[in-house]
Amino acid sequence: MATQITATEELLDYVREISGSEDEVLAELRTETAGLPGGTAMQVLPEEARFLALLVRLTGATRILEIGTFTGYSTLSMARALPAGGRVITCDLNPKWVKFAKPYWERAGVADRIEPRIGDAGASLDALADESGAGGFDLVFIDADKANYPKYYEKSVELVKPGGLIVLDNTLFLGRVIDPAADDPDTNGIREVNQLIRKDDRVEICVLPLSDGVTLARRKGA
Repeated sequence: MATQITATEELLDYVREISGSEDEVLAELRTETAGLPGGTAMQVLPEEARFLALLVRLTGATRILEIGTFTGYSTLSMARALPAGGRVITCDLNPKWVKFAKPYWERAGVADRIEPRIGDAGASLDALADESGAGGFDLVFIDADKANYPKYYEKSVELVKPGGLIVLDNTLFLGRVIDPAADDPDTNGIREVNQLIRKDDRVEICVLPLSDGVTLARRKGA
């Protein structure tokens, strides 16, 4: 039986060679983000962004909710995968990230598909529930502050349509989820949401040891 491999930089370079490289806009955005404090650690890998874009196409999503914008790399990747008339609503607490990301969205020609919501994510999700009602989104991507993942997940289950998909990033959290000495709010938030999803009969799930752990939760129904 095969075991998991270690994703060295050399192996990642090979993956990028055989799966196709980023275009100029994405590459420049990733490079500029890497120059920020914690930028490399916080940004999704190109392979994960490509995976997200493929999920958008496979599910036929036209309305996407993203919780956690950061510098807008995943936002851009998903927006590009949308059909004409599709929309990404992306939520973040700090307006500086939208200011950072917007020139790249404009260069890529998808700024009109992206609607930023600035402020507390919980409040933004409540507002979206009032505006769109239950089941207003086809796909939700959660990649924000880890301590609040349980709250974001519960709200996302309400907001995604039956048959829709919730994608959660960092659900293995650098392996800290199995470290008994790790007792910080972020690690505990990830542990809690993992247990919530495992016990939630509203969804069917798959946890992938991709990047820092990616969980797919499909809302049951038509």
